[in-house]
Amino acid sequence: MTLSGRDAYRAELTALAEADERIVCLEADLGGKNHPFQTAHPDRFFNLGIAEGAMVDMAAGLAAGGHRPFVSTFAPFAALRAAESLKLTLGYLGAGVTVVAPYAGVSGAWFGTTHHCLEDLAVLRSVPGVTIAAPYGEADMRAVVRAAAESGRPHYIRTGRNAAYESLPWSGGELPLVNWANEAAADEVCLVSVGEEGTRLALEATGQRPGLGHAHLTYLDHHHLTLAAAELGDRHRRFVVVEEHRREGGVAEALALLMPRCEVFGVNAGHAWPAEGGDHGEVMAALGFDLQAVLAAADRLTPAEV
Repeated sequence: MTLSGRDAYRAELTALAEADERIVCLEADLGGKNHPFQTAHPDRFFNLGIAEGAMVDMAAGLAAGGHRPFVSTFAPFAALRAAESLKLTLGYLGAGVTVVAPYAGVSGAWFGTTHHCLEDLAVLRSVPGVTIAAPYGEADMRAVVRAAAESGRPHYIRTGRNAAYESLPWSGGELPLVNWANEAAADEVCLVSVGEEGTRLALEATGQRPGLGHAHLTYLDHHHLTLAAAELGDRHRRFVVVEEHRREGGVAEALALLMPRCEVFGVNAGHAWPAEGGDHGEVMAALGFDLQAVLAAADRLTPAEV
């Protein structure tokens, strides 16, 4: 059975810790009574409560002592409330800490604006040296967690709440730089999907319009996007980037700068602040982030027939 992103993270980290005693898990009061890592490795599990900055600072010390700390809290509290600690720990110190941030975007829809996070990519992409990932599905998440544990380098991994998706297939042991989910002619518009909901919408769009291309990106930091831009630009010239994030500081902006000879249009969460509750899909739709917006953007970039 396919696990949600945050459950896949916990399961994979628990399994990795069996063979690697350096791995420790820190949570900001999200684990509940049945956290698998706490059950399997209680001496390496720390619940820091709602003290996110202190949790990241503690992880920096553990990394300096030779451990491989993984910390997890809601995306808005990781990327925004603990932003200074993240900058110093992941950036200035280059500590081998991995931050796993569920509830990214508006996946915590019913919790309201305070628990939404549409700015985390902008914040983390501005910190040099951090590997940033937004896995789609269980297999992607497990692969990203394995890579982070093996590398010992700073990582930020964003995921949603409870949505569980089947990862796009890929061959080989490592995630591809660009996962071509739908091949298309070079003169067609190519959708570039980011994260869980961006990928879901891109898959729905190509299901309705098979002529569209679809390239999925998991790694979103400047280094990986620079490499991905070269591959994308070799195949297409017109792109629609679909991401559950603000327009500013997102992947569409980054790719537009990296591919100046291409047309890059973004479908994103825009500038609104949702003031009413609803499920995840309802809040995204209120922000203009839905299937119709993706299809309309593809139409906008498609030349009219003469």
